[in-house]
Amino acid sequence: MQLYDELVARGLIAQVTNEEEISKLINEGKACFYIGFDPTADSLHVGHFMALCLMKRLQMGGNKPIALIGGGTGMIGDPSGRTDMRQMMTVETIQHNCDCFKEQMSRFIDFSDDKALMVNNADWLMGLNYIELLREVGAHFTVNRMLAAECYKQRWDKGLSFLEFNYMIMQAYDFYMLYQKYGCNLEFGGDDQWSNMLAGTELIRRKLGEDAHAMTITLLLNSEGKKMGKTQKGAVWLDRNKTSPYEFFQYWRNVGDQDVIKCMKMLTFLSLEEIAQYESLEGSELNKAKEVLAFELTKLVHGEEEAQKALEAARGVFGGGDTSNMPEFALTEDLFRDGEIDIVTILHASGLVGSRGDGRRAVEQGGVSVNDEKVTDPKTSYTKEAFASDFVVRRGKKNFKKITM
Repeated sequence: MQLYDELVARGLIAQVTNEEEISKLINEGKACFYIGFDPTADSLHVGHFMALCLMKRLQMGGNKPIALIGGGTGMIGDPSGRTDMRQMMTVETIQHNCDCFKEQMSRFIDFSDDKALMVNNADWLMGLNYIELLREVGAHFTVNRMLAAECYKQRWDKGLSFLEFNYMIMQAYDFYMLYQKYGCNLEFGGDDQWSNMLAGTELIRRKLGEDAHAMTITLLLNSEGKKMGKTQKGAVWLDRNKTSPYEFFQYWRNVGDQDVIKCMKMLTFLSLEEIAQYESLEGSELNKAKEVLAFELTKLVHGEEEAQKALEAARGVFGGGDTSNMPEFALTEDLFRDGEIDIVTILHASGLVGSRGDGRRAVEQGGVSVNDEKVTDPKTSYTKEAFASDFVVRRGKKNFKKITM
């Protein structure tokens, strides 16, 4: 199976502008492609995972990735897929986030020997002359066509700022600059970016002629992929200081039954033949596939050693075995009152609940246990001696912490 056909088989391709030419570029390893990342936080999250894995997969096939960091577009709001305007960030914050992205992306993409590039669109956007932009770029866009884009329709009733209205022009200009500076001939993006991506392809052809080869492609379910980064407690980050390897493992270990095979195809580097062995599993047997999924993705982000520790910790929790690799939280003296600490304080301090109120409700509703014994009274307290041996707190079926002193 050729690479492009494999991307289709894995459920990654949704729309393309010229499938024959695009598949030829990718299969022959001649695609110089880019994917954009907006630096809205100091860590990538699992919503970016699909894009990162795709870049790695294409690079392995001889193609050249360009990771475009939106240091310039990050200065204004991006309405795509949103109903409100993004908060503006300072130049210093954006630069810090860009630096963090580069470190994390290097785990997926080989940037050595010009095999891949990381560029920041602030390099050309921040120095643009406004009159020049109007003449060179703005003249190629019609207001009617821009307003027809779904991303702008969603904002129309609430008000569309002039800043947001410029986003399509800026993204199109990115593709134009990447094409000229680096020979970038292909743009990948989510289905919510399709209008902006088409604008870039059209701008290149209008400026450089019909012979300019620049094409666009969208990823299937990329909007859903962005939702992958959200849980009840917030985003699932690739930064281990924000989401521990164990928590990262558990996130994938607990994906829905209907999503596990889909995630294995889109995100892991297991062969389709190997994945096919899990497709017939049902019910509790699907847990085998979930464990494989969680291990493979944790290995990709945090390394095999951390993935193995997370696997052993999870088995220790569910199977009553070794808990040495379970994520821990160390209590401090100031949390105790008269030598004791109550279960609600333990839950809140360890991050198992977001507030004391959540902790009380979890206990009263029977969702909390200590060493597999249910705790139903929020006033239940423990002395320091209780933490001399294993003290494992469970909230619900999926959240565990080993509490120490």
